[in-house]
Amino acid sequence: MMRKYSRKDAKGILTSLTPCRTSRGFTIIEVLVSIVIFSIGLIGIARLQVVSKQSNYDAVQRVAATSIAEEIIAKMRANPTQLAAYSGNGGGTVLGRSSISSVPSPACDSSLTTCNNEQLFEYDLWEIEQALDGATERDAKGNYVGGLVSPTACIDGPAVGGAGYYTIAIAWRGKVALSNPTLDSCGEDTGLYGDSNEYRRQIFFRVYIA
Repeated sequence: MMRKYSRKDAKGILTSLTPCRTSRGFTIIEVLVSIVIFSIGLIGIARLQVVSKQSNYDAVQRVAATSIAEEIIAKMRANPTQLAAYSGNGGGTVLGRSSISSVPSPACDSSLTTCNNEQLFEYDLWEIEQALDGATERDAKGNYVGGLVSPTACIDGPAVGGAGYYTIAIAWRGKVALSNPTLDSCGEDTGLYGDSNEYRRQIFFRVYIA
C-alpha cells in the first residue's frame, strides 16, 4: 500500500504529497536478454563444431580414398601382364564390402613367397578390398572400423589389356546430402548412397599405363 505524506507550504497550509513509484524490474529484463544472447552464441558454436566435424570426416574419407586409388595404380603398373585381369577384361572390376571373402592362395604378401603374375593379381585385389573395408582395424565386437564408409571401387580399361588408359573410381557414403557426382557411375544406384545417390562421394582417376 502506498502511503500519503503531507507538509505545510509557505502559508502554513497542509498539502498532501504522493511519492513517485520506484521503477523496478530492469535488472531482470537485462539478465533475460543476456541469457538469450548467450544461448544464441552457444547454439552458433555448437553448429560450428558440427560443421567442422563433418568437414573433417569428409576430408579424412577423401584422403583415404585417394591413397587407395594410388595404391591400385601402383599395383597395376608393377604387374603389367595382368592389366586386362585388373580391369575385368573390359567388363570392369568392382571391389568393396568383402566381395572377396578369403585370402587367395598362395598369399603373395612376402618376398619369400613365390607367386606368378596371376596369383599376384588375385592377391592385389584382395589386399585392395581389405584397405577399402578397413579390415585391419576392428572394434571389440569384431566390426571393421577403418577404411571407407560403404565403399565401392571400380577399375576399367581396355579389354585386351596392355598399354592404354585405365580408370579408377572410388565411391563412399558422405554425411550430408549433395548432388550426385557425374564423373563416373561407380556405386551408383546400389542403394548404399541414398535414393537419389545424394550421399555418394567419389574420386576419379584416368591414367595411362604403358
